[in-house]
Parts: sequence; C-alpha cells; structure tokens
Amino acid sequence: MQKTVAITVRGKVQGVWFRRYTLEKAQQLLLTGTVRNTPDGDVAVVATGTEDQLADFIEWCWMGSPKSKVTSVTVEDKELQKFEGFEVVR
Repeated sequence: MQKTVAITVRGKVQGVWFRRYTLEKAQQLLLTGTVRNTPDGDVAVVATGTEDQLADFIEWCWMGSPKSKVTSVTVEDKELQKFEGFEVVR
C-alpha cells in the first residue's frame, strides 16, 4: 500500500549535493516525489512509496550525502500524493 510522507532534514545539508544524492536514492528505491532546499537552510522532501521503501529512505536521510552533517530528520504523514517520478525542485 502506498503512502506519502513529508521529510525535513536539518544540519549541514545545503551546498553538499544533498538534493542530488536524495534524487539518486529515491530513484533507486522507486519512490516518487520531490526534494528542495528551504530558505532556512533545511532540505524538504515529499515522497510516496510503500512502508518498506519509505523506511529505507528515511534511514538513508540520516546519512545523506558524503559531505553532509545531518542533525535531525522529521517525518510527517501526508495525504496520498501521486507524482510522475522523483525530481529536484529549484
């Protein structure tokens, strides 16, 4: 069963290729959704997939890109959203 979550990743997550690595991991896990930088220095993700896919993805968010330093990951369940694929929003 599909579900959608909103994920906020905080720490040193901008300027370290976090969005690019997030895109690659999401595509590897066959998730759909978006990733974007926020004005306050966080990264915001909306992802749709199965419970298992999302659990793996959320675990990965704690590691992030090689140069990132993640200090927190918050997850909020959202109403189911359908996306065509996964993309970086600028």
